[in-house]
Amino acid sequence: MRITRRAAGTLLAAPLVLRAGGAAAQAAAPPIVGPAFHRFRVGALTVTVVTDGSNVRGDVRQGLVVNASGEQVTAAMQSAGLSGTAMRNPYNVTFVETPRGLVAFDAGTGGVGAETGALPANMRAAGLDPAQVVLIVHTHFHGDHIGGLATSDGTALFPQARIAVPEREWAFWTDAGEETRAAEARRPGFALVRRRFAPYAARVERFAPGAEVAPGIHAIATNGHSPGHTSFLIAEGREQVLVIGDAVTTPPFFMANPTWYPVFDMDPTMAVETRQRLLDRAATERMPVIGYHFDMPATGRVERAGTGYRLVPANA
Repeated sequence: MRITRRAAGTLLAAPLVLRAGGAAAQAAAPPIVGPAFHRFRVGALTVTVVTDGSNVRGDVRQGLVVNASGEQVTAAMQSAGLSGTAMRNPYNVTFVETPRGLVAFDAGTGGVGAETGALPANMRAAGLDPAQVVLIVHTHFHGDHIGGLATSDGTALFPQARIAVPEREWAFWTDAGEETRAAEARRPGFALVRRRFAPYAARVERFAPGAEVAPGIHAIATNGHSPGHTSFLIAEGREQVLVIGDAVTTPPFFMANPTWYPVFDMDPTMAVETRQRLLDRAATERMPVIGYHFDMPATGRVERAGTGYRLVPANA
């Protein structure tokens, strides 16, 4: 079961809307890749992936991939046709038009750099209104996925939305003991969770692995990147697509080399096991995937390539 060629090729795009950044940073960065949004169908469901913008990672040879050398990272970039040492890190939010209303997967960054925070403008370009979102389903609670829930003064940016959260993720980030035990660098994340979810306190619903969070949308436990990280299978009729969140990020690194892990994986051993299982399933079932940190169109099929995998973009 897969997206048909005709559906995958249905691309409606507008110019990428970004907040202004410094000229020096723009000059040093790789070019922005892709349009502001990508729309296709999964059976009768309309899926739209909207970019929130991107940030530039500096020298990715150092610090990003924990268990690979700078030389290995350079080789991976060259194999992917990338030059230099910097890479853009995109942020993409997926929306599904369901019979009950608009469902979002995560909420964007809320603006974590000069070139992010473009989600509201790009939603408008795609014909989507934050007020039409009836449900926000979360993959996990890292700041770049929940920052867009509310403004800094606590105003909800999706005023009609209920919030669905993985029960294990919620339990971890709302546990005072976990906050006390956390490394100092991670503690601000607990406070951010409290602030961003506060405007929705009466509308938060927890779900278990395997739950149907909305018609045709089922949760798949993909722990490792965070304690309760969750991916989602969208299925309608004979077609399906997998929203993978951060179970796989930066395809030239972690898809091509699924045993590599980024510094952001909270449980690297589990994250690697999850990544390998997810990629094997996607390749075996020829199931399209949507990546939060993939270059637009942020959607494609996974193919086996040597000891790893590669992403074939939906419009390729």
